[in-house]
Amino acid sequence: MYRMADVDVLVLQLCEIFRIEENNPSITVFFFHEMLDAENRGLAGRVSDLERKILEQGDELVCLKATLAEALRRITLLEGSRLHQQSPSPAVPLRNGLSKESFRLRPSSYSPSHNADNNRVRPIVMDSPRKIYNSSLPQRKAVHYQSTGSLHSDSQSSSSVSPIPSPSPSTPVTSIKKPPLMAQNSVSSSNSSNSLLHKRWNSTGDFNQSPAMSPTGMQSKFSNKSFLNLYTKSNQFPAPHFKHGTKEATYNEEDHSLSMYLRSRLIKLYAPSDIADSYELTKVNTAPHQRLKLDWVYGYRGKDCRSNLYFLPTGEMVYFVASVVVLYNVEDQYQRHYLGHTDEVKSLAIHPNKMFVATGQCGGHDRRDSRPHVRIWNSVSLHTQIVIGMNDFQVSVCCLSFSRADGGSLLVAVDDVSDHTISVWDWQKGENGFKITDTKCSVDTIISAEFHPLDRNVIVTSGKSHIAFWSLDINGTLFKRVGIFESRDKPKYVTCIAFLQTGETISGDSNGNLAIWGRGTNTIWKLIKNVHDGAIFSICVLKDGSIVTGGGKDGRIVEFDSNLHKLGSDNQIEGHFGGIRVISEGWGSQLLVGTTKNCILCGSTQIGFQPIILGHTDELWGLASHPNLPQFATAGYDKVLQLWDSMSHSILWSKDIGEQAQSVAFSPDGTYVLVGCCSGRWMIFHSQTRDLLCRNNDGNEPIQVIQFSPNGEMVALGSRDNNIYIYQVTEGGLKYSRIGRCSGHTSYITALDWGVDNTTLRSNSADYEIICWNTSTCRPIVQTIYLRDAEWATNSCTVTFNTIGIWPENAEGIDANSCDRSHNQDILATGDDLGRVKLYNYPVNQPKSLCHTCAGHTSHVTAVKFLHQDTRLVSIGGRDTAVLQWTLS
Repeated sequence: MYRMADVDVLVLQLCEIFRIEENNPSITVFFFHEMLDAENRGLAGRVSDLERKILEQGDELVCLKATLAEALRRITLLEGSRLHQQSPSPAVPLRNGLSKESFRLRPSSYSPSHNADNNRVRPIVMDSPRKIYNSSLPQRKAVHYQSTGSLHSDSQSSSSVSPIPSPSPSTPVTSIKKPPLMAQNSVSSSNSSNSLLHKRWNSTGDFNQSPAMSPTGMQSKFSNKSFLNLYTKSNQFPAPHFKHGTKEATYNEEDHSLSMYLRSRLIKLYAPSDIADSYELTKVNTAPHQRLKLDWVYGYRGKDCRSNLYFLPTGEMVYFVASVVVLYNVEDQYQRHYLGHTDEVKSLAIHPNKMFVATGQCGGHDRRDSRPHVRIWNSVSLHTQIVIGMNDFQVSVCCLSFSRADGGSLLVAVDDVSDHTISVWDWQKGENGFKITDTKCSVDTIISAEFHPLDRNVIVTSGKSHIAFWSLDINGTLFKRVGIFESRDKPKYVTCIAFLQTGETISGDSNGNLAIWGRGTNTIWKLIKNVHDGAIFSICVLKDGSIVTGGGKDGRIVEFDSNLHKLGSDNQIEGHFGGIRVISEGWGSQLLVGTTKNCILCGSTQIGFQPIILGHTDELWGLASHPNLPQFATAGYDKVLQLWDSMSHSILWSKDIGEQAQSVAFSPDGTYVLVGCCSGRWMIFHSQTRDLLCRNNDGNEPIQVIQFSPNGEMVALGSRDNNIYIYQVTEGGLKYSRIGRCSGHTSYITALDWGVDNTTLRSNSADYEIICWNTSTCRPIVQTIYLRDAEWATNSCTVTFNTIGIWPENAEGIDANSCDRSHNQDILATGDDLGRVKLYNYPVNQPKSLCHTCAGHTSHVTAVKFLHQDTRLVSIGGRDTAVLQWTLS
């Protein structure tokens, strides 16, 4: 509240102002103009803001109208193409792009330093200066290939994306995306006004993420510098039905080009001149007269599986890796293979008669025919006796055991579901066995399940924090008694169980202790503490009653006599072999030892142990064949580089390189081995001395592929940062000088091929892009139509005219990860996401191409390579860590 004195002062001031205005009218006019100017300035600012907003909204309306018009035009073209499918006129293909979420096993990875490069406007590679599909010139003839089935000699493929039903027959839901750089009807550069508008739309932040960087997998509507793209993908909506494969391939006889879709990306490839005029899509490539036969399996699965190494009376030891059960005779140096499984084998049990073998597998995530089940087969003839539980198990069969007291008429199996269901089978009854009973075993992990050797119908299981004794009554009901640890320290895991010759149960735990459980009871009779430093992974009771234990952490083998008295000194396994996973009695006094690093050792506590099988322990990506010798090199995420001899089936040397490896390549003379790492580094080793000669670095993303030029004077390195680095090789392969960097791909590099001229290079990326390069300038070759007759030293690129037929007709979810052409250029081998290796006649330039299919891997086949003289082929699996060697016959 104002005081009265203040009010009086204010009144006096106002009166003084009015008195001045009466005496000086100019002052009144001055005040009036000042107020008017201030009001005009405020009004002009508001009008300017309104005009700017109207202009922005007008630009956005123009963009939306253009987008809607383009959508209506495309829908009209789709309807017209359906009406004219019966006529000889060519269908108008859509400019569809790629969904990055479709790469299930090969996720894109971009370094921050290259994001700006990916977003800037890149030169668009054109195959011809004029557009074909928008041309008004009449077409002479166009063949539209439609197929009703597949001629590939494999099972029906499954889809990794769920197709969405079309709203109507005339308007199918399809994605409209960026066309490939090799497409002839590439989108032209936007004008300046569109560029400004594009920047304004990108400022919202909703459209400027690349598919690899977006957490939701959403692809920008404007990532291709065009407003003609309508499709975005979000996790909230079902995936669209992508065009993928050769079913709708078309051939244009005017420019002799073939068009097909891979992940809805339009791929345009030019036929070589010698077949361009006579090429027909309806022809069928026959399968080669040569076939693949599994010759040798390198590796063993001891990293995460137990009780999977046994010795048979045939003189063979039996174990498994991937989906192959291997029977290996060490003395005679030969292998036999049981190939009945369709996915990875997880458990193994030997019948008391030592002739029958039971193996359990897991269910496949990508194949409809891969369901968890148990196969019982004859180890002599490899004939499958019976398949049980095809529709009973849900996840995988993690434990198996035959009954012993009754001669092996029963089989116990544990399904690795959340509640770990245990089931008992009369496996000889009926065509598919008879399930006597099943019940929930434990919500905790189950590690082992074994029938008691003396007490009929008694089963012992162990796992996380428990051991349980089960009784099977005459009515087929299982009763459970949990082992009581009383006042003793309860272990976190009971890791293994075995049985003494007197019938007591002996168990090893994660504390390194041995517990002997009284026969017929669930209480501990005797406890031996601190036998090992860490968990005891295996207990083996020998024929003479003595006991051998193996430590998973300390790698020691400890012996006890039949009275549980410790014998002699401990045997230590070398650390690079890993911890002890399983110990089994071999021939004579020898023991077989499987380790946690996928190795198998053979020997005794008196003479020591020697490795007979070495393998990789982590995901495998690098494979290279020696150019002059029957040798090959492998490397993976376990940081190990290994050189193998395919004739003696042995490892020549193994080296820990200290970094995860992504790719491997031999120099043309075989003297040096180049290894590309996941850190962006790449190293050069001498192939004989395995010495590290030098180390280089290109970016901080994995080096995906390495390829030497035919004369060995240049080498190209394809990186996950979307770039190709070109180096000149001098001083006999010891000095590498960088020439430049080839930039232009929209995803990481997957394959490289050099031309026989040593200057031309072609590359594939993970989004099915193909670009040809001039390596002297590191620039893309725009007029690729002139390279239709180019000769290539190799054919490792999967997207070429000569590899059209390796893509199945409806290949949704199936990617041909790798391919390799034989040295005599007669056949082509491929490896796909479903673990299959296929053999084709080369060139595979027909959409319908027959092949021979072989199974053995349970993970994506990351690489296939022909060895010296084309008599053998090697394939490597990604996560199954298996190295399979095939012979061609």
